[in-house]
Formats: sequence, structure tokens, C-alpha cells
Amino acid sequence: MKFYFSEVNKSTNDESKVFKIRLDKGFLHEDQRTLDDFLESHQIVKVETAFVNDESYWSVILYFDELKLSKSSVKESKHAKYVSENDFLNSDEEKILDALKDWRSEKAKEQNLPSYFIATNKELISVAKYKPARKEELLDIKGFGKHKIENYGEEILEILESI
Repeated sequence: MKFYFSEVNKSTNDESKVFKIRLDKGFLHEDQRTLDDFLESHQIVKVETAFVNDESYWSVILYFDELKLSKSSVKESKHAKYVSENDFLNSDEEKILDALKDWRSEKAKEQNLPSYFIATNKELISVAKYKPARKEELLDIKGFGKHKIENYGEEILEILESI
């Protein structure tokens, strides 16, 4: 995976990082995990995306403020994060998963991002099985860090409450 790093504006300390998210299944999860790790540890100022049709990948440029790196301020769970061990869902969990997928599709269209940037299927399945009731409990689910929780936590919890 190639990452490109460049300074954008020295006077404001804004920096950028470019990620290449390949859609080939052999690379998709690895590329997304790398992007998620970066998002969880940086204060993002702006996001730009472009789809490169000839090579079938997303180019993602993240602008962040170096002074606001938040890796040390993220309260990580002290125990292993919850991840669904199997994809078998009971009927209630299926309803939750369907609602979460619908929400994710709408959110992705709003933000002009691929749906897996919002949350992966595995993350949504884990939410449907774990059924967190508070934002802090979302931290216990693998794939959910400060960035995702700040941006989507309230909406996810509202969906869980409504079903």
C-alpha cells in the first residue's frame, strides 16, 4: 500500500495524508483498517475523495492539524474489543442490522463516501449483537474509535433505541 505525505500549509500547521483504498477484496479490509487507525488518532480538518476508475480505487486526502493529534487522549478500552465471532443473527439482530445498513447507505450518500468508510459490515454486525446503550460502550466494539463515535455514535444509538 502506498501512502503519500505532504505538508499543506506551514503557517496553520495543517498537514495532509493521502490514502489509496483499493476495492479488490484482497486489499480492501487492510486498506480500510489502515485508514481507520489513522482516523482514530488524528483530528481531521477536511476530507477529499476521488474515485480512480481505471484502477478501481478511492483516493482519500485527509487534512489534519498536527497540534491536535489525539492518540494519547483517546480512552481505549482496557480489555479486548468485542467483535462478532460469527455472522449468524437472530431475527431482532437482523432488524437492527438492516436498519444500520440503511442508515449507513444514506450517510455515505450524504458525505459522498463509500459506505464502508462509515462502518464495515462486520462492525455493524458487532453493534447488532452487542447492542451498546451508551457512546462509551461503542468503544468496546472493534473498529469503533473516537472518530467514529463522535461522528456517528448518537445516530447509531438512536437506531438501536428505536428497534
